[in-house]
Amino acid sequence: MSSTALVGVPFPVSQTLLEALERAYAGPPRAYHHFGHVHEVLGHFREVPAWIDAQAVAAAILFHDAVYEPGRADNEARSAELAKMLLAVHVPGIDLERVASLILLTARHGSLRPSDVDAEAALFLDCDMAILGSSPERFARYEEEIAAEYGHVPKEAYAVGRAMFFQKVLATETIYLSPFFRERLEAAARANIERALNAGASFGP
Repeated sequence: MSSTALVGVPFPVSQTLLEALERAYAGPPRAYHHFGHVHEVLGHFREVPAWIDAQAVAAAILFHDAVYEPGRADNEARSAELAKMLLAVHVPGIDLERVASLILLTARHGSLRPSDVDAEAALFLDCDMAILGSSPERFARYEEEIAAEYGHVPKEAYAVGRAMFFQKVLATETIYLSPFFRERLEAAARANIERALNAGASFGP
């Protein structure tokens, strides 16, 4: 894949960096948190009219799930460290600490309030959570993909954990932290989650 395929990334992505990213997202095998997910999130990144530090946000998107092993509590921290290591070499001048801080925030999906983060971080997090407000068909596929990634977990235990996550999300004042995504996706996200809970669907992003 050519680096030109990363549409909207506001800095040159060398072939070496692209290949490192693709390797990271290829293992262990993933049904949802693969490089296609990065492209989906970049699509939402491009929808936002303006960014203050587009480079840092785009870099955080590229790396936010680079290290992903279901059930581990340090995926985000390891992804942030990988981002800092590779970006220091391949994207000189980028704000490494900002990139890392954004990635670390993704560990708190579903428990943050708008007042907990700055406006740009809110938009970044909402880009990652936009899947919850997708079409019913895409949301159903997303649920299947997440369940596949947790295939090693007993089905009943997974269902309980997934339901707890969704109930926590629904209990928040707002799923989306930014007005931009709240206006566009909040109602659809709540409808998708409520439908999944009511259907007893196999049960974070």
